Amino acid sequence: MQTPERLDGRALSYIGIALLTWSSAYAAIAYALASFTPGEVALARLAIGSLCFAVLLVVRRVPLPARRDWPALAALGVVGLTVYHLCLNTAETRVASGTAAILISLVPATTAALSAIWLRERLSRRTLAGLGVALVGVVTVVLTSGKQVKVEPMAALVLVSVLASAVFFVGQKPFFVRNGMLGVTGFTFFAATLGALPFGLGLPHALAAAPASHIYALVWLGIAPTFIGYIAWNAALHRASASQVSSFIYFSPPIAVLIGWVWLGERPTLLTLLGGAITVGGVVLANARRRPPSPAAPIVATPAKQG
Repeated sequence: MQTPERLDGRALSYIGIALLTWSSAYAAIAYALASFTPGEVALARLAIGSLCFAVLLVVRRVPLPARRDWPALAALGVVGLTVYHLCLNTAETRVASGTAAILISLVPATTAALSAIWLRERLSRRTLAGLGVALVGVVTVVLTSGKQVKVEPMAALVLVSVLASAVFFVGQKPFFVRNGMLGVTGFTFFAATLGALPFGLGLPHALAAAPASHIYALVWLGIAPTFIGYIAWNAALHRASASQVSSFIYFSPPIAVLIGWVWLGERPTLLTLLGGAITVGGVVLANARRRPPSPAAPIVATPAKQG
């Protein structure tokens, strides 16, 4: 039976888990890149995630998707996972962090546009206005938090990541209807790992030479942001619309600022906090639902007086 699409408490908890694990990925990627190439980091992350999915599918006896869906799901896995992670990892070595943060924040708007075209999701003016307000908030957070922002050709890699991510989020939803969510997610990871193999052929040699701390970073990437994060995100996508769920990606920069404040003592400026508040307001506006009009009181006919 298909789950009705609504942004309920369970969907919000799944989104929270995904965002918290994904927020840790950027620092872990930067740390691992000291010993591994972008392709090796992508292959290791996807391979560890695939191994976790293989164990989960066997233990829970989750069937793979129908064979007729394999080609489309394999393409989604390569585009949405292999291409996304290769471009994101490469961008972390060449693109200013502020530039990447602003461009990545285009994922919700891109996902909403694809959802309207691909899945025929109806986007209200309130939703579009909320997405725009949240984007303004994210840009404010990035510009006032001290991150470097500059125009550079390699920023196109981040835009490719944005498009690949949106295609992955939107393209999976029709397959959740006739296949289990875990089976679909696991299969896309298996295909993505095979797609990343040519870019990480030097991984065994790099693992032998890397310090243990950098290997631990790869393990963390494969288990937390990849295995746990994508399960939680797809579980939310299964319960709510792609445009609703993706709007919460706007929370990533404010979450990163809060982590830096609590963990590293990096106090945000007043404008940064204002940008975070604008972001929250925009996401709330984008997901606000109109209240149904209250039913009119029934009209009771009074009997006519006899003369």
